[in-house]
Amino acid sequence: MAITRKTIAITDQQDAWVKSRIASGSFTSDSEYMRHLIRKDQASEDEFAHLQKLITEGIASGHSNRTLEDIRGDVEARLRADGKI
Repeated sequence: MAITRKTIAITDQQDAWVKSRIASGSFTSDSEYMRHLIRKDQASEDEFAHLQKLITEGIASGHSNRTLEDIRGDVEARLRADGKI
C-alpha cells in the first residue's frame, strides 16, 4: 500500500488531545490516530448511505394496511423463530 504524506494544521487544544491519546497507549503515533479517525468516518458514511437506501426502499414500497400490532406480532414471531427472544 502506498503512503501519501499530508500536512495538516490543528489547534493547540487538538494537538494536546492527540498527544493524550498517544500517551494513553491507544495509539502509537499522530498518523495512526488520524488513520483511525478516517476509518471511523468512512464507516459512518457507509452506514448512513445504507440507511438512506433502506429509507428510500421503504418509501417506494408504498402504504401498508397492516396495523402496528400486526407488524409487532410478525417481528416477535420472527425473533422467536431465530431464537433471539
